[in-house]
Amino acid sequence: MTRTRTLGLATVAGAGALLALGATPATAADTATVSVLHAVPDTPVDVYANGERLIDDFQPGTLTDPLQLPAGSYDLALFPADAADGSGAPLLAADGVAVPAGANATVVAHLTAEGRPALTPFVNDTSAVPAGQGRVVVRHVAAAPAVDVRAGGQVVAPDLANPDEATLEVPAGTVSADVVLAGTDTVAIGPADLTVAEGATTAVYAWGSEEAGYQLAVQMIDGAGSAPSGVPAGTAGLADDDGLPLPLLGLSALGLAGAGLAARRLATTRA
Repeated sequence: MTRTRTLGLATVAGAGALLALGATPATAADTATVSVLHAVPDTPVDVYANGERLIDDFQPGTLTDPLQLPAGSYDLALFPADAADGSGAPLLAADGVAVPAGANATVVAHLTAEGRPALTPFVNDTSAVPAGQGRVVVRHVAAAPAVDVRAGGQVVAPDLANPDEATLEVPAGTVSADVVLAGTDTVAIGPADLTVAEGATTAVYAWGSEEAGYQLAVQMIDGAGSAPSGVPAGTAGLADDDGLPLPLLGLSALGLAGAGLAARRLATTRA
């Protein structure tokens, strides 16, 4: 049975006091692109940045549209939905999160493998991919041990632990994907059909808990296109003429840089 989860002020596993977002392009404007995913089951929240309400009544499983935020340092806090002006102790907080100009990131409120609340920022790779290809990023943010991610029945991201990610470049098309417990055939999530768009990054989040159930959230991130050098031949997708899945290309497990966002009472400031 699903029960309401109360987030505590325990230690938050995350990606350090600074978002490791890479170098800022020389031509970048003084803004950053930030999306927010709410992946804590059973807990609607209001999201505050520097003491101002950024997102109202944020429901679990919801991903915001990309937000254009001024570059700078942010104190982030999550309060119970509709708390009066962010009063009282936050459910979850992280101070001094640096957002450089030109960055593209997704901040995820989720549970650690042990079921504790966490805020984890992920860098979204918007670099070019080869013509006819798309980038798939799988991110483990569920209260669960390590998992294997499969596409067409083949393991393409083995032993993926919370809050790590794996990146693949694959032919554009549709692939059937599922998530199994690492080293087993025990399905935790899926199977589900995943559409991979040419020239885009598709981020897939495995989130939830055993109590509330495990789910997938999908984020489409533009900006990874490349000019075609020719017309790709053959079928688009991950199956050959015999219906057997082709290997996924460019698998590289990426650890999230840094660790240790501390959850604490937010000293509310005004921007």
